[in-house]
Amino acid sequence: MVKILAIIPARSGSKRIKNKNIKTFKGKPLLAHSIIHAKQSKLINRIIVSTDSIKYLKISKKFGAEVPFLRPKNISKDISTDLQCFKHCLNFLRTKENYVPDIIVHLRPTYPIREKNLIDNCVKELLKKKKYHSLRTICKSEDPIEKMWFQRRNKSIYNPITKKNQNHSVSTQSLKQSFHQNTCVDILRVKFTIDRNKIAGNKIIGYEMNHNFDIDIASDLLKLEKI
Repeated sequence: MVKILAIIPARSGSKRIKNKNIKTFKGKPLLAHSIIHAKQSKLINRIIVSTDSIKYLKISKKFGAEVPFLRPKNISKDISTDLQCFKHCLNFLRTKENYVPDIIVHLRPTYPIREKNLIDNCVKELLKKKKYHSLRTICKSEDPIEKMWFQRRNKSIYNPITKKNQNHSVSTQSLKQSFHQNTCVDILRVKFTIDRNKIAGNKIIGYEMNHNFDIDIASDLLKLEKI
């Protein structure tokens, strides 16, 4: 049997929205929705919430997730990465239980709306394509990447993709469709990613969706409540 572990990272201390991961949405904390989605999956074997908060731990257990540890504060900061979170979780499970999952399903608490069977469809897609390292849900960007810019401190702008071909000035219709990750579901094969100190690997499948319901700022939550 393929061991499929859902990891839901839920640190405390968010700044844009205070206690964002447990803000109430549809009568439940945001964190709870991802736990419920994972429990509805027919393929996920185990659900773990990685948190640095006792309060979040109690909420997670109430809705049916495991919380076998508290994440250290030094990897629970604004600048902390998903890779740090996952490596800590897997190191704990290897050491304490001799448990190593084949696949991680990464579910962020900030995406409280997921269609039925979405998670399992994503898992099946990665299982079917054995040479791929990970899968990320994506949706269409409004503008092609050639039309986007980075800005330096001196206000000058640049686009490394169009540096030579000047495609930033051609018609949008003549450029390829760009996509951005919507953070709904990420799935990764452990041996090709975390075990190699990578979060996604080199071969990534894009699973296209038609919406982005990720909550980043307060207005995102207000908009989603109206849907």
